[in-house]
Amino acid sequence: MLDQETKRRIDSCRNMLVGKIPDPKSQVEQITIALIYKFMDDMDNEAVEMGGKASFFTGDYAKYSWTAIFDPRIGGHDLLKLYGEALEKMNQNPNIPQLFRNIFNNAYLPYRDPETLKLFLKEIDNFSYSHSEKLGDAFEYLLSFMGTQGDAGQFRTPRHIIDFIAEVVDPKKNETVLDPACGTAGFMISAYKHILKNNDGGKKLTPDERKRLINNFIGYDISPDMVRLSLVNLYLHGFQDPKIFEYDTLTSEERWDDTVDVILANPPFMTPKGGIRPHKRFAVQANRSEVLFVDYIAEHLNPGGRAGIIVPEGIIFQSNNAYKALRKMLIDDYLWAVVSLPAGVFQPYSGVKTSILLLDKRKSKESDSILFVKVDNDGFGLGAQRRTIDKNDLPEALKVLESGDADNTEIAHWVEKSKIEESGDWNLSG
Repeated sequence: MLDQETKRRIDSCRNMLVGKIPDPKSQVEQITIALIYKFMDDMDNEAVEMGGKASFFTGDYAKYSWTAIFDPRIGGHDLLKLYGEALEKMNQNPNIPQLFRNIFNNAYLPYRDPETLKLFLKEIDNFSYSHSEKLGDAFEYLLSFMGTQGDAGQFRTPRHIIDFIAEVVDPKKNETVLDPACGTAGFMISAYKHILKNNDGGKKLTPDERKRLINNFIGYDISPDMVRLSLVNLYLHGFQDPKIFEYDTLTSEERWDDTVDVILANPPFMTPKGGIRPHKRFAVQANRSEVLFVDYIAEHLNPGGRAGIIVPEGIIFQSNNAYKALRKMLIDDYLWAVVSLPAGVFQPYSGVKTSILLLDKRKSKESDSILFVKVDNDGFGLGAQRRTIDKNDLPEALKVLESGDADNTEIAHWVEKSKIEESGDWNLSG
């Protein structure tokens, strides 16, 4: 649970930066980098206090320690120079783990105001790595300001929708979990928390099981900035060496042969101008990113594998050949349920209408029907403010999806696959 003092500090850091860095994503990156910088120094100090030696800020890098940059004899412009130099050189520091070096990749100080930097670092100094159990929630709060990745059509998925999908798909402690467009790792963390919750908060897991559990999570993202934020988010949630890869899921073949048990994703909706030029291993030949991502996810499930995917309306009813071929493939071998979400779930960033596709290779083969669930209210108003409201169909939707019983509800019904196929376009509107 995010405590108010930590929340206040994060808000304060953002308020200090907003005049110099208007872009929320860049604000989040600067706070992220500063926090990790501070935590490395905390770990060094802790090691010294316990009779050991500093390991991160030693040799040529000792002058960049957090303690050193807080030397009161350093003037404002010297502080700017020292801190900016430290950010740019930290990814070459041989004394720090690869995880931290990755976080500092391409890091730099984007403003030159010594007073802002001094106030900002003073606020960061109030955070301590000894509070790391609180920092996971704090970092998730910080990431909530990002909202959207501009023209990529990738919108930050609301936490309650992520958690709903994790509940439905229900990953287990011994299963591999992938997000092939992981953004800031929200789905991975939700799945991890779901597994812990189902094992008495993790108390039922042996140390070996917990270690294997953490190793079972994998994320890909094409953006180095998103990779950086994912690494930090997972690290602050107890992942010492997160398996996050800077990887173009749609055009690279390097990991094509890797399959997993569970995939959770909200892949980008927008296709770059001119389309995407994927390799030829996709079952559906297309150049639209949303078609290719859904194809990729379906094809990379193990036998008995499961997935939950947020998709735009085009996937549901677009009539061109690639969309129809994808829907036919899903209905034949993968799809067991479709959850329609209300337009406005992604407000204030977008009013786009979306649905959740639920894939299960075993369930799909065992049933000749598909379950359609319609969520009209998700517990929040659908305007720009997204204020809490009393109406919420998600608990009932979860109950229906877990039981498969659509007889006693107005929000769900089963449709035979043969009826869907009759029209020839395999429309998934239900």
